[in-house]
Amino acid sequence: MSHIEKLEELLTKSVIPDITERLDEIFEEIAGSKEATQDAKEEIEELREFKSDLEDVVEDIKNGDMEEEEAKELVADILAAQECDTEEDFGFKDEEEN
Repeated sequence: MSHIEKLEELLTKSVIPDITERLDEIFEEIAGSKEATQDAKEEIEELREFKSDLEDVVEDIKNGDMEEEEAKELVADILAAQECDTEEDFGFKDEEEN
């Protein structure tokens, strides 16, 4: 399996569904309390932006606009981030922390 195929699989079968699930959890929490905290609002916005960025990567893959080396780096980043496995940020570190 090429790195591009692996990246697409990771994004479509793991990362994006996990983000969608977390968004659903936040919305359920908000519905239960009838009010969104500032932290919840910020997390929703960050997750939506992140999900959109990842969907753009999937679109690039489908359009053939992804290089094998770039895919290899992204796969490595995702796998490393998943090893951290913190629920709050899905293990993804902010770019500034790297």
